[in-house]
Amino acid sequence: MSGVLSGSGRLFRLALRRDWVRMLVWVASLGLGTAAIALTFIEIYSTAEAKQAIIVTMASPAGLAFTGPAHYLSDYNDGSILSHQLLGFTAILIGIMSVLFVVRHTRTEEEAGRAELVRANPVGRYAHLASALLLTGVANVALAALLAVLLPLTGITALTWTGSLIFGAAHVAVGLTFAGVAAVTAQLTQSSRGANGLGIAAVGGAYLLRASGDAAQSDLSWASPIGWAQQSFPYLENRWWPLALNLLAFVALSALSMALSARRDLGSGMRAPRRGRASATSMLRTPLGLTLRLHRGMLLGFAIGLGLLGMSYGPFLGDIETEFSDISFIDETLTAIGGETLIDAFLTMLMTIIAVVAGVYGVMAVLRARSEETSGRGEQVLGTLQSRTTFLANHVIVAVVGSAAIILLAAALLGVTGQPTVDQPVIGKALVAAVIHIPAMWVLIGVATALVGWAPRATVLAWALLGYAGFVGYLGRFLQLPEWAGRLSPFSWLPGYPAEELTVLPLIVLTLVAAGLIALGIVGFRRRDLDTA
Repeated sequence: MSGVLSGSGRLFRLALRRDWVRMLVWVASLGLGTAAIALTFIEIYSTAEAKQAIIVTMASPAGLAFTGPAHYLSDYNDGSILSHQLLGFTAILIGIMSVLFVVRHTRTEEEAGRAELVRANPVGRYAHLASALLLTGVANVALAALLAVLLPLTGITALTWTGSLIFGAAHVAVGLTFAGVAAVTAQLTQSSRGANGLGIAAVGGAYLLRASGDAAQSDLSWASPIGWAQQSFPYLENRWWPLALNLLAFVALSALSMALSARRDLGSGMRAPRRGRASATSMLRTPLGLTLRLHRGMLLGFAIGLGLLGMSYGPFLGDIETEFSDISFIDETLTAIGGETLIDAFLTMLMTIIAVVAGVYGVMAVLRARSEETSGRGEQVLGTLQSRTTFLANHVIVAVVGSAAIILLAAALLGVTGQPTVDQPVIGKALVAAVIHIPAMWVLIGVATALVGWAPRATVLAWALLGYAGFVGYLGRFLQLPEWAGRLSPFSWLPGYPAEELTVLPLIVLTLVAAGLIALGIVGFRRRDLDTA
């Protein structure tokens, strides 16, 4: 093995040098965010009555689907509340983190041609894969160490050192499992987008398996790596042995990925690419048609994912009034949002979350222009009669129209599935709320476009703004952030319809800001040199 792993250490150090900032952002965000939520839960469930009320709510199939196994409810202390309500959510995030890191340092390196240059040196066949897995493992262990130290230091009695070690180990176990999944998906397809898509789909599938099994209180949750981690029951039973299943899966998937990598050519995938048409369609011969073809898979994936998200929340709209009315803190938070009913307030908050996810697609679509540029394909396209303005504008058009289309689809399915459960019009409210959030999404797209045009190496700032907007939209009110902190998110400037009265002026202003940022980015792209490094 020393020969096939030769150079792994140097590649690991190179990867760490390239990604230490990304790693720091991921680890610090998840670690500090978890500690902040733990302190918030202490306030929310400060009394025995509040704990009993949430036990009744979480004991329902909907509550268990959103959180985890019902066994946590047997002793709902401050520690088990944190594990029950948060571990499943953070498992999704750490799974996505692991997939992105592994694919970035394996398939993306092959796709860009850098792996071929490196392999021309005395580097083993498995070196890239081993260094990527090692880097991802370090990121996961760093997060686990931060959680294990930080949570007991919050001063919450129930967050013991032993429980915190198990809680951190559960995060490592999930992260390593999906690192192994990503190592396999990187062998199956020729593109990094395809490998990321398959890996993130595996994360979503694992969450759905876990949710279905816990909702039905069946053994189906044992088919999910996320379910294995939750079966460790941190702060309740502190079991180590379920995490061994995650580690065994990681070892098996890593071995499988290495075996697959030995059976394929560098730059190719195990799955043969589909044969194309003998001649291009009339639409594909146009610049916009080519751009849309490049985005087709990602657009369909986000449309399906957000559509399912809307459909999953719709059937539970009718339970909002009864499930949250007895939990004083949540009831007060939703009431503070406004609206005639708690359903109006919940729709306002939920639509912000859906809009942030749709914004992820918008930013990814714009940054696809950047990846086309750095790969050299953009230079070949611009060698034809296509102008720089058209090249970037086409990606922006697909991002603007595509993000609006998928949020409207999610809102429509949310309204259609939720309408039978309530006695008030929901479909119209959901669609109007979706339209209101579109200008804020366009501002995120505008920021990404401006960065591509003027500071292409700083496009990570677009993700930072998007992540902050998601954090404020999801947890801002529960954490009671100051008003100035909320105003840094473009979504905070929107009228909170249907909880608030609809006003048009903020929508016009945000649209103009987005248009200005997009125009600024296109001008910058025309003025700078192409970057094919």
